[in-house]
Amino acid sequence: MALVFVYGTLKRGQPNHTVLLDGTHGSAAFCGRGRTAEPYPLVIAGEHNIPWLLHLPGRGHCVVGEIYSVDEQMLRFLDDFEGCPDMYQRTAVQVVVLEWEGEGHPGESMQCFVYSTATYAPEWAHLPYHDSYDSEGPHGLRYNPRENR
Repeated sequence: MALVFVYGTLKRGQPNHTVLLDGTHGSAAFCGRGRTAEPYPLVIAGEHNIPWLLHLPGRGHCVVGEIYSVDEQMLRFLDDFEGCPDMYQRTAVQVVVLEWEGEGHPGESMQCFVYSTATYAPEWAHLPYHDSYDSEGPHGLRYNPRENR
């Protein structure tokens, strides 16, 4: 099992969360909420208003998201779903636990995989940085679901 930190459309209540619930993709269990130990720029960009975590550690905000324990099958599915390694890259980051179900304590730091990108239009680094993402948030940039593209 691997730990994956999700910060965008895969979170509970967001447009792509259902892929984590679909057992045909493998197993994913919600573990808790966390935030990146280091700041990163979380921007909403592109024609479909996709949330992107830019691989610029030390810039932006500590980003809040959710931690899932996933099996190898789900990890392979997520790699494909996230367009890894072309659109996003899966890298390891330190995540500070905010809330945890089961073992683990708030304040603990743990290593999780995250899908971020080092390949983006240079102007994205100058977009507003967010500390958390909600597709219906006050930013007014509605996510365009895959099925509508």
